[in-house]
Amino acid sequence: MVTIQDVARESGVSVTTVSVILNKAHQARYIPAQTKNRVKEVVKKLGYHRNLIASSLRSKRSRTFGVLVFDITDPYCTEILKGIEGALYRYGYVPILMDAQNDRGRFNRAVETLLERRIDGLIAVAVANFLNLGPDSLKPLVERGIPVVSVGRRLATPASSVFTDYKAGTRCALEHLYTLGHREIAFIKGPKDLIDTEQRWNGIEEFAKAALLELNPRLIVQIKGRNSSYQEGFELTEELLRRQRHFTALMAFDDITAFGAISALSNAGLRVPQECSVIGFDDIPEAAFYNPPLTTVSQALALQGSLSVEVLVQSVRSVGQKKKLTAVYRTVAPKLVVRRTTMTPIQQHALA
Repeated sequence: MVTIQDVARESGVSVTTVSVILNKAHQARYIPAQTKNRVKEVVKKLGYHRNLIASSLRSKRSRTFGVLVFDITDPYCTEILKGIEGALYRYGYVPILMDAQNDRGRFNRAVETLLERRIDGLIAVAVANFLNLGPDSLKPLVERGIPVVSVGRRLATPASSVFTDYKAGTRCALEHLYTLGHREIAFIKGPKDLIDTEQRWNGIEEFAKAALLELNPRLIVQIKGRNSSYQEGFELTEELLRRQRHFTALMAFDDITAFGAISALSNAGLRVPQECSVIGFDDIPEAAFYNPPLTTVSQALALQGSLSVEVLVQSVRSVGQKKKLTAVYRTVAPKLVVRRTTMTPIQQHALA
């Protein structure tokens, strides 16, 4: 195995000089470019790779971040993970990915495993509050001074957070339908135990109150499971249709639910958007390619993932500089993405 001593000997410089160059330390700016290039050429020639384990023992930093998700199969998590991975690559950190699978026991074991791996920080991706996570859920990390950033929602713990302004998102979605002329609007609310549900519904109620728009209780259904799904979107839309209350538009909790709703409407012989407009939330990749392409609210999920890494890196640097660790909150503004599942009710009537 090629060692740093071999590189130093071949380059004609000290081991310290090689270390400073390879670690891009602050002192590297005082080393002539010619020397830096010679060391890098020798590294390539000898095929030298740094011993990160030994380096971690010396620096007391593992250069690894824990990434804990509530369900790795959920498209919401997938998009955030893309942003996290890209940012980690740029900063030179390695992720250790753990999937809680919507289970409190798995969540607790994941935290213990990550502590054993000596992570430098943790990114918790949309850890749903239906896991009954209390203020002490991440206490083992906080007590050890390990920075934590949550993505998608604020946790009840002294952690930094990156999240969407959900109220603004649902307000702009409902405003879009209202501006088109819809007044008879059906709603599929999110799971009762998700904090997002309350925040999104608050946005709907705020706009409805300001616009004097009546929210008909008979046109409101709620997801019964712990999370959204295509199947529940389908079944809840069927329930709305069975109630025989006329509606010209349907606002779904998220894109996955909207996909199920479109399928149920089509199954009942109703064309989208000609006979019923549908709008989702999240803007997962499939939304742009669905048939028809879905009008939705973009959360910029990949951006949230990227921002979470930036916040965590800064927090880790603060810890290294022995600065007081303070929580940072970054809000991402949602954006309406109009595609082909919404139109005016006048057009619907003409095309029906």
